[in-house]
Amino acid sequence: MKSDAKYSLQRTMIVYFLLICFASLMVGIEFVVETHEKSLKEELLSNFEKYSKQEMGADAVFAPIDKLRSKAVLMIFIILCVMVIVLTMFIKNITGPLQHIIEISKQISEGDLSHTITVHSNNELSELGNVINELSSNLQEIILLSKNLCSTGDDFVEKTAFILEKETPNPEDIKKVAEEITYLSRELETLSEVIEYFNFYTVEKSAEKSVEKSDDE
Repeated sequence: MKSDAKYSLQRTMIVYFLLICFASLMVGIEFVVETHEKSLKEELLSNFEKYSKQEMGADAVFAPIDKLRSKAVLMIFIILCVMVIVLTMFIKNITGPLQHIIEISKQISEGDLSHTITVHSNNELSELGNVINELSSNLQEIILLSKNLCSTGDDFVEKTAFILEKETPNPEDIKKVAEEITYLSRELETLSEVIEYFNFYTVEKSAEKSVEKSDDE
């Protein structure tokens, strides 16, 4: 993954947060401006004056307040719409791929290595998916090598047992056994090289701690 996209997931979360903050700030400023306008106060005073002279009904007096309340409801609706949009983007870009990674990881942990993780994004989640795919590929390589080695070993045991059943094995049979031993040796060396690629420090450390605890007891 490119280094400039290393923290793209973090930037995405910040953008989502800023979107909600910006929408809330704009709505809040609009509401404060509306409530502190001089025209609103003058209109209310004028309505009260007309009401005192019985030139206006009680409902009409609070018409500016009703209008302000309608605007407040509209502002709340706008904030809710922004939050729904941000939540949808969050589910699509973060929660969905993360759930996909968890499901595939569980299948791999249960021994099913036939699945791969696909994340259509350029962030930390796609990097995590690639790492898990590489881990699954390495496990498959080790398992296939071990399987081939076991199959070859079984064939070798059968052939050797058949040769040993003869009273006097001929030189050709002995040569075949030597070739099988050489082949098995190469396979074991290859498997050993693959296993040495992994670092078992954590496992060894845990084993050492277990031994120390048993000694103390």
